[in-house]
Amino acid sequence: MEFRLLGTVSVDTRRGPLPLGPAKRRSLLAALLLSANTPVPTGRLTACLWDDEPPSQARGVIQGHVSRLRALLAEGDAEAYGVELLTAGDAYALRLPETLLDAQRFEELLTLAREQRDPADAVLMLGDALALWRGPALGGAFAGPPLQAAAHSLEESRLSAVEQLASAYGRLGEHHRAAAVLRTEAVAHPLRESLSAALMTALYQAGRQSEALDWFHRTRRLLADELGIDPGRELADAYGLILRGDPVPELLAARPKGGAVPVAEPSAEPVRTPVPPRPALVPAEAHADLLPRAPRGFHGRGAELAALGRAAAGEAPVCLVTGPAGVGKTALALWWAHRNADAFPDGRLFADLHGFSDTGEPALIEVLREFLLALGVPPRRIPESAAAAAALFRSLTDRLRLLVVLDNARDSGTVRALLPGGADCVTVVTSRHRLEGLIASDAARPVPLGTLDAQDGTALLAGVLGEERVLAEPVAARRLAELCGGLPLALRVTAARLAGRPQWTLAHLADELADERGRLARLAVDDTGVPAALRLTVQHLSGPAAHHFGRLGHHPGTHFDPYTAAALAGTDPPAAARALEHLGAAHLVTETAPGRWELHDLVRLYARDLDPAAGPHALTGVLDHYIATALAAAETAQPGGEPCFALPAAFRRPSAVRDFADRAEAMGWLAAEREDLARAVSAARAADLDDRAWRIILLQWPQVVWRSRDNWVPLLYTALECAQAVADPYAEARVRTLLGWVLSEEGRLADALTLLEPSPALARRTGDRLGEATSLVNLAVVQSAQGDLDAALANCTRAAALAREEGNPHTEMLALLHLARTHLTSGAPEQALHVARTALDLGPEHEEAARTSLLHTVSGEAHLALGDKPEALRLLERAADEAESAGYDEGTVRALEALLRVSGRADHRKRHEEAVRRLAGEDG
Repeated sequence: MEFRLLGTVSVDTRRGPLPLGPAKRRSLLAALLLSANTPVPTGRLTACLWDDEPPSQARGVIQGHVSRLRALLAEGDAEAYGVELLTAGDAYALRLPETLLDAQRFEELLTLAREQRDPADAVLMLGDALALWRGPALGGAFAGPPLQAAAHSLEESRLSAVEQLASAYGRLGEHHRAAAVLRTEAVAHPLRESLSAALMTALYQAGRQSEALDWFHRTRRLLADELGIDPGRELADAYGLILRGDPVPELLAARPKGGAVPVAEPSAEPVRTPVPPRPALVPAEAHADLLPRAPRGFHGRGAELAALGRAAAGEAPVCLVTGPAGVGKTALALWWAHRNADAFPDGRLFADLHGFSDTGEPALIEVLREFLLALGVPPRRIPESAAAAAALFRSLTDRLRLLVVLDNARDSGTVRALLPGGADCVTVVTSRHRLEGLIASDAARPVPLGTLDAQDGTALLAGVLGEERVLAEPVAARRLAELCGGLPLALRVTAARLAGRPQWTLAHLADELADERGRLARLAVDDTGVPAALRLTVQHLSGPAAHHFGRLGHHPGTHFDPYTAAALAGTDPPAAARALEHLGAAHLVTETAPGRWELHDLVRLYARDLDPAAGPHALTGVLDHYIATALAAAETAQPGGEPCFALPAAFRRPSAVRDFADRAEAMGWLAAEREDLARAVSAARAADLDDRAWRIILLQWPQVVWRSRDNWVPLLYTALECAQAVADPYAEARVRTLLGWVLSEEGRLADALTLLEPSPALARRTGDRLGEATSLVNLAVVQSAQGDLDAALANCTRAAALAREEGNPHTEMLALLHLARTHLTSGAPEQALHVARTALDLGPEHEEAARTSLLHTVSGEAHLALGDKPEALRLLERAADEAESAGYDEGTVRALEALLRVSGRADHRKRHEEAVRRLAGEDG
C-alpha cells in the first residue's frame, strides 16, 4: 500500500488504486496525510474542504467521507500495513508507517542527498526523490486555503531538489545535464530568479555563452513586464560573470580530477553490498563477463528497477521480467545488471535464448558451453550432453556470487536447465510469456513491465533526438508518445525516423501517425519495428488463439470479455476464455479486472490487419451480441417492461448470452458498458447498420430512465436519425417517446413537446399499443407542466385503458401514476388518491420500488390536501424510505420536499440535502 501526495492524491494497493471518489474526499485524505499520525481537528478539515462559508451540514459531510475512507482502506487490506483511520474526540488521525507516504520518502531522500560527499551519490538520491513526483502536488483535491499552502510548500521543496540536482551535476562536470534539468523548470517558473541564474551558469559552463545571455535578457524583460522590477543580485551577478568570461570557482573546485564522472539514471539501490573477492572454483583471470553494453537512451522505470532490486534480494532468486513485445524488457534487465555490477564479483553471464525469433532457439548445450567457457572450463572438459553440462554449471556456480541474464525465454523448461547452483547467484529472465511454470517450480518473482507514461515517453524521445528538438515542440512530442502508446520500441523507431530527417517537425510525424491506416507501417525501420516484434509473438500462438486474436482487432470497443470475444470470433465463451488466457500469457491482451481484457492500441491495429476481410462479419457478430445482452439486462432490470421489437434482419444469435442474477447486476452492466455501447453505435452507423444502432441505444432505456439527466440527449438524437434512416415508424415512435421524456426531465418542454406530439400516431400505425400508451403518458407529463391539464388527463386515461387492454400492469401503473399526479395538480385530491390506490392495488408482483415510492408520494400529498396530516406524514416517510433503499435519488428528493413543506425535522432536511447532492453528482 502506498499513499501519494506528490501528484494526484491517491492510494495504490496490490489490486490497483482505490476509487477515492470526489475531490472533497481526496482533500480530506490529503489533510490527514499532511499530518500523518497526528489528530486533525474537524475545524481544520472544514477549512481544507471549503474555501468560503461551509454548509450547515459540514460536520456530517466530513463524517460521511471518513466512513467511506475507512471502508476503502479496509478493502485495500490497510490493517496488514499498519494503517488505521482513528477518531480522537473532535478530530481524526490517520495512523500509518511513514515509509508508505511518498512525501515522507521524498524528504528523507533530500536529507540523505545533502549528506553525501560524492556528487554522483547525491545525483542518484535526488533523481530517486524527484521520480516520486507524478504531477502537481495534491492533484485532484479541492484546493482550500490550507491545502493550497501545503501544495505550494511541497512544490518549493521540489524546485529546491531540482536546483540541488543541477548543482550536483555541475560538481561532476555534467553541465549539459544540469542545463537540461534546469531549463524545464525555468520555462515553467519564468519569474523564479534563482532558477534562471542557475540555468545561465550551467549553460555558460557548458560552453553555451550566447544562450546564457539570451536567457538573462528574456528573464529581465519578463520581470519588467510582469512585475515592474529589475533583476535581483543573484541574476545580475551571474550575468556579470558571463559577460566578463570569469570562471565559476565553486564548480571548478568541485570538479573531479580527470574529467566528468559518468552518471546513471536514478533507480533502486544495488541489491548487495560489494564484498572483497574470495577464492573461486575457476582461475581469477577467467572472470566471466558476457553482458552486452548498457542500453543507450534508457529513461525512467524507477518503480520497475526498484521492484527488480527487491526481487533479487532473496536466496538464489529468479527474477522474471515479463511484458509485451517492444516494452523494453531487455533494456531494463541490462540497465539493472550494469547498475549492480559490483554486487557480483564472480561475473555476469548473458544468453539470448531467441524464444521469439525467426532463427529459432539455440541448442541448450551451446548456451551451457558458452557459460562454462566463460567460467574458465577448458573446452575438452565440457560434457557433450546438455544434462551433464547443466550439472557441471550448477556445481561450478555453487559458491559463486554470479549474475545470469536469460533474455527472450519462451518456456520454463529451458530456463530451469540454465539456473546456477549458488544461493548467492541471481538469475534475471525476460520473456513475453508469463512463465507461470517457473513461478510454481522455482518461486520466480514476477516483475511485470508495462508501457511508459507520456512524460517518460517524451523523455525517451529526447534521449535520442536531443532535448532541444523535443523542447522546441513539447505538445507534438507528447502527442507522439501517446500515439506510440508508450511502447518503447515504437518510440525508438519514431525517434530513428526523425533523427534521419532533421528537416521534419515532430508535429508532421504526429499527423502521419494519427492516421490509423498507416500507423504500423510508419513504426517499422529496416528489419525492426512494432509489426516485426508482434509477428514473432503471434507466430507461436495456437490456432484457436490466433483466430481469436485476429478477430479482436475488429472490436469497436475498448474492452471485452469471453462473451464479446466469442461473438467476434464466432465461437463460444469457454473457447474464447481459453484463447484469452493464452493471449494474456503472451502479453498480447491485458486482463484489467477478472474477466475483463484490453488490447494495446498498436496491438489492436496489428490484429485488425491480420484478417481485414473478417471485419464486417466480426462487427455484425459483436453488434448482435450487444443487442442480445442488452435485451437480457433490460428484462432483468425490469421484467416485462422492455421494448418488444423484432430482432434485426439476419440477426446472428450468440452461442451464449450473459445471465444477470438481479436488477443491480443488470444495471451495473449497462452502466459499465455505456462507453463501449456508444462506440458500437458509431461503428454500426459507419457500416450502414442503422437497424442495429437504434436498437443498441434504445435497449439502454432502464439506465436512461434511472439516470435521466446524465447527458443522454445526443445519443438518443442519434437513435432518432437511425430510425428515420431505415424508415421504421415503430423505432421512431419508441425513440421519440424516450427522448421526449428525457428532454422534459431536463426542463426543455418545448423541445419535448415537438418530439412527442407525432409519437402516439406513429405507434398506432405499427400496432404498437403499449408504445402508444407510453408516448401518451410522456406527452401528458409535458402538457401538465405547460398547464394543459385537460389534455393531460385525457391522455393519461387513454394510456391506462390501452395498457389494461394489453394486459400490461407495468404500463398501466405508469399511466395511473401520472393520472393521479395530474388530478392532484388540477385540485382534485380525492380523485388523485383513488387513482393512486387503484395503481397500488394492481399487485406487488408488478410493483417496482421507484414507482411505488412515487405513488406513495402522490398519496401522501393528496392526504395533505385533504387535511389528514398524520396519514400524509406516514405515507411520505414510507415513500422516502422506499426511494432511498432503491437508490432512486429523484424519488427521494420528491418525497422529502413534500415532507419539508409540513415538517421542520432536521433529519428530513439533512436527508433531502444529501439526496440533492447525489443528484448533482456529488458524493456527500
